[in-house]
Amino acid sequence: MKFGKEFTSQMVQEWQEAYMDYNFLKTVLKDIWRFKQKKKNNNNFASSTPRGGVGGALRRKVSLHRGFSGLTTSRYRNSPASGRRDIEEPILVGAVQREGSEEHYQTMFFMSGDEGGEHELVFFRKLDDEFNKVVKFYRKKVEEVVEEAYEMTRQMDVLIALRIKVKNPALKPEETEVVKPSKTPARPSMDTIREVEMSREGQSEEGEEEEGKGEERRGNETREISSSQRNDNERRMEKCRPDPLEIPDHVKINITPETLMSTLRGILMSSTANLSFSKEELRKSEELMKKAFVEFYQKLRLLKSYCFMNQLAFSKIMKKYDKIASRNASKAYLEMVDKSYLGSSDEVTRLMERVEAVFTKHFAQGNRGKGMNILRPKTKRERHRVTFFLGFLSGCSLALIVTIYVLIQTRNIIKSEGRGRYMDNIFPLYSLFGFIVLHMLVFSGNIYFWRRYRVNYPFIFGLKEGTELGYRQVLLLSAALSVVSLAAVISNLDMDMDRKTNHFETLPELFPLGLVIVLLLILFCPLNIIYRSSRFFLIRCTFRCFFAPLYKVTLPDFFFADQLTSQVQALRSLEFYVCYYVWGDFRKRENKCLDSPVYQAFYIVVAIIPYWLRLLQCLRRLLDDRDSIHSINGLKYFSIIIAVAMRTLYEQKKGTIFLILAAATSGIATIGATYWDLVIDWGLLQRNSKNPWLRDKLIIPNKSVYFVAMVLNVLLRLAWMQTVLGFREVPFLHRKALIAIVACLEIIRRGIWNFFRLENEHLNNVGKYRAFKSVPLPFNYEEKDT
Repeated sequence: MKFGKEFTSQMVQEWQEAYMDYNFLKTVLKDIWRFKQKKKNNNNFASSTPRGGVGGALRRKVSLHRGFSGLTTSRYRNSPASGRRDIEEPILVGAVQREGSEEHYQTMFFMSGDEGGEHELVFFRKLDDEFNKVVKFYRKKVEEVVEEAYEMTRQMDVLIALRIKVKNPALKPEETEVVKPSKTPARPSMDTIREVEMSREGQSEEGEEEEGKGEERRGNETREISSSQRNDNERRMEKCRPDPLEIPDHVKINITPETLMSTLRGILMSSTANLSFSKEELRKSEELMKKAFVEFYQKLRLLKSYCFMNQLAFSKIMKKYDKIASRNASKAYLEMVDKSYLGSSDEVTRLMERVEAVFTKHFAQGNRGKGMNILRPKTKRERHRVTFFLGFLSGCSLALIVTIYVLIQTRNIIKSEGRGRYMDNIFPLYSLFGFIVLHMLVFSGNIYFWRRYRVNYPFIFGLKEGTELGYRQVLLLSAALSVVSLAAVISNLDMDMDRKTNHFETLPELFPLGLVIVLLLILFCPLNIIYRSSRFFLIRCTFRCFFAPLYKVTLPDFFFADQLTSQVQALRSLEFYVCYYVWGDFRKRENKCLDSPVYQAFYIVVAIIPYWLRLLQCLRRLLDDRDSIHSINGLKYFSIIIAVAMRTLYEQKKGTIFLILAAATSGIATIGATYWDLVIDWGLLQRNSKNPWLRDKLIIPNKSVYFVAMVLNVLLRLAWMQTVLGFREVPFLHRKALIAIVACLEIIRRGIWNFFRLENEHLNNVGKYRAFKSVPLPFNYEEKDT
């Protein structure tokens, strides 16, 4: 793999604009190479032309009287006295200190007067701009992690104090050996933090191996801190530590409720109630700190990767320059890179060592292997058996579809008398699995294109590293479900009842219900099989959706609720399951669901539930964020609720009034939802953007894809027209089949929406350099001067 592709693949996607622009610099080098080639060709042409007369003789005479330049390859010899430059070093790189700003590195190019030197001058100017950009960004991020390390150190102080207080509640403050401060400590200086960050845990927690590695890294005397200075810094940090048993008196436990009961308890109980510091609170605090350390360590790893990849990129581009321009400038420039903050700073490495030591001691019972497995989860590997079973089950699915088609043709099922009974009773049962399989196929396509265009969907969804499903895994699950459901469909293709018993066979009629039960058992199975982490993630999102007002709404929550809004017919199929198997006669394929006012009422309620959940989520986000845009979004879903209710009432009761109401409300809801999809969710239709009527940043190079997606979204949004305009029966197409087709079109529309919604979210993260999850810390300090 060429370095350019490797460099792009190793980027932190949310930081891609902060990396060195390797491709642009390669473009500048290509301009230099073209000029060199053109000059070389011209010289070759001139040398091949016969020379004679006075001109040729004059040129030969000048060459004979040319001054001798010595036996070395340089035009001038360098000496401290002469101050002359060596052609082997055509550049001089140094740091320029500007008023009110940080160091700015600048390259002086001595060969700009040579023929073609203007191209090389452009190269070095761009190279300096890129280097200063990288150094500035890296310095900023290092300062942020140092600040965060200071805060996590305070949090660990509280956690250790809380452990002492919970395990030894009778212990008194005067029994501790820590010096008690007179007042709340002031924050140490940044230099102190950088030098002894987290060192208060003591050197004893580091193993002999870690100590050896630390001594080796500190071998460079320019970076070594004297032992007396280190002791002074540790004493300063030690003075900043309050009495461990008095720390809980100055903090408040900040634990986000994770269950329904804890949420209700937090609402009903007074916020000023005294904390009991129970073992349960200690356990939850430890879990939050553990997550915070894992996320913090991930930040450090990404920062270290960012530093290494950019250093490597500067090395590669300078070697390319030397090769193309026939210079020897890389040595001087790379020496400057090594001496700069990017090459000489070791804060990230030191913090990584300290995090590893602290995490191993406090969260892995001293087991370094266990601790490192948590801090550095293994990369998920693609397994060949997944590909094999995917191909096998996909082939089985196609074979079963062909079998069903052949059976329908040979038995002439379409024209049989039992066709209507089958479509009214059996088809809605199996359509549920069709909707699920189609949604999984569409979502696997989303994952494929997210990966292809490097959209960081695991980070956006907040998935644990190494547990996210790839498109092959999702396709495998959908293929397995399709095989089982299609096999069950074949068993239910009998159109005539048994003449002796006057009913259908009981076992095949129970296959759809059995499949639903099996799916639910697999979904809630506690064993670590069939992608347990993903199943539990789905359950957690479902639970938080149905109790939306009681939980802070995150992107996975409302993204999943949006998926439910496209599965209204699937939810109605579940309602039909209850009615058919509880109150209907499934052995005769008969039901009276449509005659039941209760069923008709729930037929409306079930369709409204997904939009109602989204409305509640908008209200909760309005309460948390205080952003008026959530209220507008809530009005959009409220209009959809009214439209769905009117359309369903028109379908059940008919009448001109209901037709007018259904058409009006559906039109308003469709216009509002379409505008929201295109402008807010996708970020498109920006008139003054760099890409007219799209947005400034696009992931897909072909702009026509966005316009096609917008047109498809509008057309598929109009699927409700079949209900309002009465297109409920088409020749050779049953009404239930038409409803299923419209539902499938909505699922496909949702798949298109999924890709562009996450693309827009990803670009927002890139614009804000947001590459980490925000993990809430368990404690809040209540500092008061005495």
